[in-house]
Amino acid sequence: MRLSYSLGSLLTIEQVLDCAKILGKYSPDVVWIPETWGMENFSMLSMVSQSVSSKIGSSIINVYSRSPTLVAMGAATIDTISNGRLILGLGTSSEPIVKDWHGQEFEQPVSRLKEYIEIIRLVLSRKKVEFNGKFFSLKNFSLLITPPRKHIPIYLAAINQKMIELTWQTADGVIFYLRPISELKEIVEKMQKKRRIDITCQIITCMSDDSEKAKIRAKKTLAFYISVGKIYRDFLSKNGFQKETANIFDEYKKSELGHSHRHARGGSFCGRGRQSQRRDCCYAGRAQAERGEDPERMRGIRGSVYRSSNFHDAAGVELLAATALAGFFPLSQSGVTFTLPFQEPGGCTFSVW
Repeated sequence: MRLSYSLGSLLTIEQVLDCAKILGKYSPDVVWIPETWGMENFSMLSMVSQSVSSKIGSSIINVYSRSPTLVAMGAATIDTISNGRLILGLGTSSEPIVKDWHGQEFEQPVSRLKEYIEIIRLVLSRKKVEFNGKFFSLKNFSLLITPPRKHIPIYLAAINQKMIELTWQTADGVIFYLRPISELKEIVEKMQKKRRIDITCQIITCMSDDSEKAKIRAKKTLAFYISVGKIYRDFLSKNGFQKETANIFDEYKKSELGHSHRHARGGSFCGRGRQSQRRDCCYAGRAQAERGEDPERMRGIRGSVYRSSNFHDAAGVELLAATALAGFFPLSQSGVTFTLPFQEPGGCTFSVW
């Protein structure tokens, strides 16, 4: 099995670099770096690439905050610095982030992403680019540097069916997030019959000696995404969580993120040990208490990602890596991916492929 880690947005730059050094000792398969409202992704990928020999990935860069040409230049630069180890993770983000934080209109995300990918691949081919599209027009552009690879793998963050279809048509991999496990297995089996790609899926998880604290921490992360991400809210509402998502969003409108997590009740969103429901979006509890979980629930899914909260420094990351290798996480079967990010104050994730 292959272990991967993602160092979350709320970690400080110093913590990310310290954690990367620790992870370098464990030879992970991929170290992922997200981007939201703090660290700039390419800068951090450049630094992290010097501490690990693994693949490195962006998870994710949104397609409204930069031009596709600039993203292609950044990808070529990082792929050169890392000697061909980059995975370029792209997504459309959400309307509050795009409109309120970047001052852009959140319009036609699927069509925009499709055009974005086309331009990036043209630029990375090092041919002269002449492009006249719906969103972008380029004339006489040629990439000056020569990256080690003409084809840098692109993974897309996908939620709704249109984005899923685009991913299987154009991308090398998919990044799922907040998908009930039963629904995930169904969509993966359906789409992989059309074309096989790499799959990762993030399910919020918290590992802690204090089981109740773990559940609260996981629910806070869940509440954040439901509150600010309409697409997540709508998707979960249609997949068995209508009451919970409505309550979380109503509370968010009153008090922002202060108390909205209280409506992410453990019996519906957050499973624990053998009592977990197949549709769970959270997996929270004590690490050793979860050893007996039946791996059948995820069998047949090539990649799946589990997220955790609690550790927030290099020592915590080392404990996580040792815990994962010791097999404390029951679903660490060959062909399944896990992610465990931390929310105190940031995130660190591990994946088992």
